[in-house]
Amino acid sequence: MRKSIHLLLAIMSLVLTTACNDYETYGDLKNRERDAIDQFISDSSFVIIGEEQFHNQGDATEGTKQFVQLSKSGVYMQIVNKGGGEKIKDGESLSIICRFVEKSLLDTTKLVNNTATTVFDPDIMNVSRSGSTYTATFISGVMLNAYGATVPEGWLAPLQYINLARRQDQLARVRLIVPHSQGTTNNAKSNVRPYFYDITFQRGR
Repeated sequence: MRKSIHLLLAIMSLVLTTACNDYETYGDLKNRERDAIDQFISDSSFVIIGEEQFHNQGDATEGTKQFVQLSKSGVYMQIVNKGGGEKIKDGESLSIICRFVEKSLLDTTKLVNNTATTVFDPDIMNVSRSGSTYTATFISGVMLNAYGATVPEGWLAPLQYINLARRQDQLARVRLIVPHSQGTTNNAKSNVRPYFYDITFQRGR
């Protein structure tokens, strides 16, 4: 009887130790995210600049490798093309047509809406600006179906720097590295997952 009790206690101790070793704290997940972002930046040979240099360059990034890290959000942004047309005006509400590639920085997961088969079925979001605050909801498209109507804050970060045009040859285009805190609510935030995005923005009709 005594041997059985000792054996049972030993098994329970092993199970508890294994469970504790498998458990990742929020701090562990954030460290994993930080490592993934740093590795992605290193592997891609991206050059990170601060906001002061970004503003001195006319709120622009230069070349194909330069990204600015936005201090308020932690988002890394490259403006590939500022676009034609105009910026969103204070008090304005409008629809924006988006086409994009989304890549997880932790695995091979990928979501795409910029191919020939999706050209006539883009993502559309309704956006409003009040001062320096932008709010938005998806009303159709892949992001709505995958993650719901809430637009990630990371997607809104470029809006104060780009112009929106209706013409296909004047589209604004940005690349973003989005930490979980600025990502989708029911995936990036809940699972502490960073993502890379390549997005075009077009003024809706």
